[in-house]
Amino acid sequence: MSHEDETPKEPDTPEAAEHRLRRELPEEVPATAAETANEDAAKGAVPGLTGRQRLVQGLWPPRVSRAQLIVALLLFGLGFGLAVQVASNSDSGNALRGARQEDLVRILDELDNRTQRLADEKQGLEDQRSELENSSNQAEEARKQTVEKEKQLGILAGTVAAQGPGITMTIDDPKGTVQADMLLDAVQELRAAGAEAIQVNGVRVVANTYLTDSGKSVSVDGNKISQPYRFKVIGKSQDLEPALNIPGGVVQTLEKEQATVTVERSTKIIVDALRAAKRPDYARSSSQ
Repeated sequence: MSHEDETPKEPDTPEAAEHRLRRELPEEVPATAAETANEDAAKGAVPGLTGRQRLVQGLWPPRVSRAQLIVALLLFGLGFGLAVQVASNSDSGNALRGARQEDLVRILDELDNRTQRLADEKQGLEDQRSELENSSNQAEEARKQTVEKEKQLGILAGTVAAQGPGITMTIDDPKGTVQADMLLDAVQELRAAGAEAIQVNGVRVVANTYLTDSGKSVSVDGNKISQPYRFKVIGKSQDLEPALNIPGGVVQTLEKEQATVTVERSTKIIVDALRAAKRPDYARSSSQ
């Protein structure tokens, strides 16, 4: 064994190890232009294009699958439906925006009155149900309610007299300019305001009442009446009188025809003109 073999070797330093690896590894050969072009062709890119141009080439023309096309059609249909709905709502809003102030006031007043009447009717039905549920003799209570309902229907049909709070409206028409359609507007306005019974110059107004012109006067259900025209109306006077005096309403229309209109509230109005009960020719109760 030689002296050199017995002598221990000193450990390699990091610099010596790196130098030895550089000597052992082969030198790097730079890629040629042909090899770069082959790699670009394998990736589907065109030689000489910038990164932005390659991005545009990847996005256009678009590649749409069948599922994507179906989703696009569904979204288009949904958008079209929403556009139609918005357009219809806009049309209804434009109709109200174009209405006159007096028309809007009348519409709001009628809606308030109808809401109140429906609330009162709902409360009445609930009270009747409570009475039936709590009554010890439900048959007797049902009979009483039937009789009361018959009276109420008789008032509406004009077959029984009625009394209660309301108003009296008197129309003086010395020049004979008031026509039947003006009085009919008054009847309809009173009904919309909650009138429960109406009488005009001794003629009871019911559901099928009609008014016609008769010379310089008016006929109600074929009965000729002359001025002054006097309306006896039972209902809530706080609703009836304002309904007649709204801007552009009944009172202003009659005053434009040079007629004089007076409206008086009263705690007791008597409507005693009666209509004969008429049996229907064809209609029968569906409970029979």
